[in-house]
Amino acid sequence: MKNEHRSGLDAAPEVHQGASLSDYLAAERTLLAWIRTGLALMGFGFVVARFGLFLQQLQILQRTPTTQPLGLSLWFGTALITTGILVSVFAGLNHVRLIRTLNRGQAPRFHPSSLAAVTAFFLALVGLGMAIYLVSVRNSTRSQSEDNQEMRMTPSGDKGIIEIPSHSSVEKTVEKLTAMLEAKGITLFALVDHSGGAEKAGMKMPPTKLLIFGSPKGGTPVMLAAPSAAIDLPLKILVREDDNGKVWISYNSPEYLRDRHGIPQELLPNIAGVGALAAKAGE
Repeated sequence: MKNEHRSGLDAAPEVHQGASLSDYLAAERTLLAWIRTGLALMGFGFVVARFGLFLQQLQILQRTPTTQPLGLSLWFGTALITTGILVSVFAGLNHVRLIRTLNRGQAPRFHPSSLAAVTAFFLALVGLGMAIYLVSVRNSTRSQSEDNQEMRMTPSGDKGIIEIPSHSSVEKTVEKLTAMLEAKGITLFALVDHSGGAEKAGMKMPPTKLLIFGSPKGGTPVMLAAPSAAIDLPLKILVREDDNGKVWISYNSPEYLRDRHGIPQELLPNIAGVGALAAKAGE
């Protein structure tokens, strides 16, 4: 009988023990880690979203408009902020489910975190897109910076004059221009040596030379369409040295001449080649 009694006690069902304090603390640490992740994503997303606006304001201050779309940063930033919100929500729901499981005295089943995997893959895609976007913006900004370094508009008092620096002396720059005009079959009507004339008059003047050139084939249609354009034609390029020894190439902006004389847009290419000549001579 004693043996039977013992046997009955041994066969009694086991009682599930409740989860330990360490289990609850581990769950809370996991939740806090996900909350930090969500906050970091939302904060970084806000910075990325404002990045495009920062570039736009910078270009407005520098007066360098661009055709590069800057609105993509808003979409990247919004995606990151949305991801941060979803991470926080799903982490909270998962924490509530885990606590309920622990309260029932059941051991939570371990399974790979799908939230972590999805977040990792999504951030990888967003990061790749941002890298491509930043490279394209950087190349566009560098190109514009180089253009602005090579070309600057003079103050409003000299409206319509474009100046670019030359890396050669006045004499060497004039030689380059003369050779290019000859190679293109463009007539050099005159080369006015202002500094040479000043020296003959007993006055000092930094090296300053004016080239007057053109092609009747290109200039005649322009003057027929806008007779007052003859005031500014033939085309002119001024090569001068400033007080600091820096050499500058100056010419009338084709767009300024178009607006000033009402030159038809389709004839603008007839006078627009001056910019390419000046840029090549300044190299």
